[in-house]
Amino acid sequence: MALTFTTPSNPSYLAEDAIAKIQENPGFGVYFSDHMALIDWTEESGWMNARIVDHAPISMDPAGAVFHYAQEVFEGLKAYHRADGSIWLFRPERNAERFWNSCARLSLPQLPKDDFVEAVRQLVAVDVCWVPTGEEQSLYIRPFAIATESFLGVRPSKAVTFCIITSPVGSYFAGGVAPVDIWVESHHSRVANGGTGAAKCGGNYAASLLAESIAYEHGCNQVMFVDNAEHKWVEELGGMNFVVVTKDNKLVTPELNGNILPGITRDSLLTLAPELGLTVEERPVSLAEVYQGIDDGTVTELFACGTAAVITPIGSLTDESGRHEVNVPVDGGYSIQLRNRLLDIQYGRIADTHGWTQRVC
Repeated sequence: MALTFTTPSNPSYLAEDAIAKIQENPGFGVYFSDHMALIDWTEESGWMNARIVDHAPISMDPAGAVFHYAQEVFEGLKAYHRADGSIWLFRPERNAERFWNSCARLSLPQLPKDDFVEAVRQLVAVDVCWVPTGEEQSLYIRPFAIATESFLGVRPSKAVTFCIITSPVGSYFAGGVAPVDIWVESHHSRVANGGTGAAKCGGNYAASLLAESIAYEHGCNQVMFVDNAEHKWVEELGGMNFVVVTKDNKLVTPELNGNILPGITRDSLLTLAPELGLTVEERPVSLAEVYQGIDDGTVTELFACGTAAVITPIGSLTDESGRHEVNVPVDGGYSIQLRNRLLDIQYGRIADTHGWTQRVC
């Protein structure tokens, strides 16, 4: 049975001029809208008390399980303001499915997918005034679930809170779309075989931060990880999937092997690529193959993709043995063509022939 959400009868908001000021330059993940969605779960009662409330701190006992055993998962999606004033979501059912799978891997209760999507829709509808209208701006939506039982013991929590917060955002990279330099990390692993790589949980990202710091020390913008067993197979960046474009018009990306997050942007691009004349290959990709392809010209583009940044061209790969420069096309190549095609669908500038978008209001 679907949950029924209670919403504030007279919601209060930050002053209109204050919201407008924030939306002039929202940054990414800096400001937050006025409300949040909450759903409680206990082992005895299941999911209950679905509600939209004021954005406020979550009170929890210091013995809360999430603080000690990192039992939590999260998601990321966006709401888009279209030229006609309507507000739309992009493939929220896929986020609901991934959230369901992440919860299973972290031994958290699985929120029904329809309730996940409805919680997103309800919150966006209440805080519609926070959806920015600027170029490439959107309302970033962050659902998450945390273990809240006050108990110091290594077992699944018997109490969980599901929450959604939202944040008006601009481009993920402040300088706009420009090639980034990537450090290839071969010592510190983000995930391990049989681990949580396919789940969207905070521990994966925490494990990437040391390597990210090392990347900065080498003058790079981001870090890319290889497999933890042989240190030869490309997996993904700290928070994005990795894609190769070849001279013979192939789009190649590492196959989902349990270590790689099944990105929704990734999946969408694999569907759109053939429409632009690219042949898609999902398969193991070795670091040696990528380096050789860059050096001999058979690899013409590299890019990273994810909800936050959409597509980010890669200008170079660097590791302890040296730097491999990518000859990025002046016009951006397929990377920018794919990025524009996806954004055009999300913002309603071209027809959505795949049924990916849904209107909120």
